[in-house]
Amino acid sequence: MSSGSCVARKEHSHRVLVVEDNEATRDSLLLLLREEGFDADGAENGLLALRELRAGYDACLILLDLFMPVMDGWTFRFEQRRDPTLADIPVVVLTATVNPADEARRVGAIAGMQKPLDVPVLIELVAQYCPRSNS
Repeated sequence: MSSGSCVARKEHSHRVLVVEDNEATRDSLLLLLREEGFDADGAENGLLALRELRAGYDACLILLDLFMPVMDGWTFRFEQRRDPTLADIPVVVLTATVNPADEARRVGAIAGMQKPLDVPVLIELVAQYCPRSNS
């Protein structure tokens, strides 16, 4: 995953960070987002995602799985919200739980989506927060 040198979030950020422990799911989401014109990178757990973000990864949106080893989505979100340089990055919760909207509210996310994901809805949601890249 690439990272920049500026820690503070910039208004021109165009990158989506997919935080998902399942490699096939993560790779599929990255491929889908890239095919739709978004710049996207992945992290396999919340701890790695926090490291990348704190190292300067400039995300316009985070797609966050909740059930992950090392650092789960709930802990990631708690840590993200405590960090003033990361707190304002919007998050969409991705979960197989019965009510993703409830989980999203619990962690202060902008939305919750049920797995398997409704791809057109996901793309529309991402497009609200992240412009498509020019490449």
